[in-house]
Amino acid sequence: MDTKTRNKALIEEVLSAYPEKSAKKRSKHLSVHEEGNSDCGVKSNIKSLPGVMTIRGCAYAGSKGVVWGPIKDMIHISHGPVGCGQYSWASRRNYFIGVTGVNAFGTMQFTSDFQEKDIVFGGDKKLDKLMDEVETLFPLNNGLSVQSECPIGLIGDDIEAVSKKKAKAIGKTIVPVRCEGFRGVSQSLGHHIANDAVRDYVLEGSEGKTKGFESTPYDVAVIGDYNIGGDAWASRILLEEMGLRVIAQWSGDGTLKEMEATPKAKLNLIHCYRSMNYISRYMEEKYNIPWLEYNFFGPTKIAESLRAIAAQFDDKIKEGAERVIAKYQPMADAVIAKYKSRLEAKTVMLYVGGLRPRHVVGAYEDLGMEIVGTGYEFGHNDDYQRTTHYVKDSTLIYDDVTAYELEKFVETVKPDLVGSGIKEKYVFQKMGIPFRQMHSWDYSGPYHGYDGFAIFARDMDMAINSPVWSKTKAPWKK
Repeated sequence: MDTKTRNKALIEEVLSAYPEKSAKKRSKHLSVHEEGNSDCGVKSNIKSLPGVMTIRGCAYAGSKGVVWGPIKDMIHISHGPVGCGQYSWASRRNYFIGVTGVNAFGTMQFTSDFQEKDIVFGGDKKLDKLMDEVETLFPLNNGLSVQSECPIGLIGDDIEAVSKKKAKAIGKTIVPVRCEGFRGVSQSLGHHIANDAVRDYVLEGSEGKTKGFESTPYDVAVIGDYNIGGDAWASRILLEEMGLRVIAQWSGDGTLKEMEATPKAKLNLIHCYRSMNYISRYMEEKYNIPWLEYNFFGPTKIAESLRAIAAQFDDKIKEGAERVIAKYQPMADAVIAKYKSRLEAKTVMLYVGGLRPRHVVGAYEDLGMEIVGTGYEFGHNDDYQRTTHYVKDSTLIYDDVTAYELEKFVETVKPDLVGSGIKEKYVFQKMGIPFRQMHSWDYSGPYHGYDGFAIFARDMDMAINSPVWSKTKAPWKK
């Protein structure tokens, strides 16, 4: 049986376990890619079925955990019960430079700690008092954001009024974000809401806050890089070596002042399209700043992206791009020479969020590995359209895959490696299947840039070829 026929039969087998109505709904989210299909043939950004153990997050997670949380010089208040605030503490590894508690707050968590009486009587006064306490304890913060948790939308706390009053009183930017967790389909709406808050409270009126800023023809902003394990730093090295000036990076190791300066950029470079395309499109319309999606995973895509970025500028930058590629290609070749013989023909199944289900494909292929399945937790139709440029015919595609579906797919496809999130990691490792956590690099990284590719290759080799797998075997190997 050929791969395409097998995968189609696998989808039918998985769907047969559901009630008829559920099977009909889930069938729209599972597909086998066919060459020439422009959208991978799946529906996306639709509410999950109740009870199927979705791996998605909520709107609060998308705003607080992704967009706003890494902005290091602001204090981000989780407004609501402590549970969500505590959950956000164990967030991604958004590296930053600064002194924690003095001028950087990325690893600190602030919550209004709602109790029953706050649900009954409202939390506006508590939020007001909390802002005063924050200002007293951490006077070097450059602004605040209020990240709404579910009860705030249910009881109607007027966070906008409190924020407006306190911003005037203390003379700082305070951003109310209506990102209650129950809003929308997944964390994706939280990204959009956070982008809208940046638009309304940071970019609007920013002109008067950038006095003294001197523009150059080579100013760019890095958008949607959260500096997981130092990713944005690895990317920034290449951009600056080719002659560009990075005036802002959002939001890993980012600051409020950098965000305010972004409208001065000549080009916005967007890495995580899903979380930041909204604000990039807005800046294109409002400030006439073009934007370009780039991919710095693996030497093939890095070279393609550097040349695409350089094409937006003059010959100086184009020559700089070629100089950077020539400088680092020998290093990339050495990495491939070291690891390709150990990884060639190994198969990989991915299930991640943001950009990774497509962006990392090229890095695996640089090592001779093959992607046999991929999908998004919270992707939209345009994400799947972009995925068609990366995957091959007969690749298994799944949107918002359930825990049951993913396990059945892995058991049948029998990949050599699964790349997904922390909730899936131990399930597959206990099944005897090598696994890499592809949300936050399994405490490793960076994976972006040429430096990151060396670490990526080492980690994939370490996962697949670890001697531990001689002690346990995947079900199909027993």
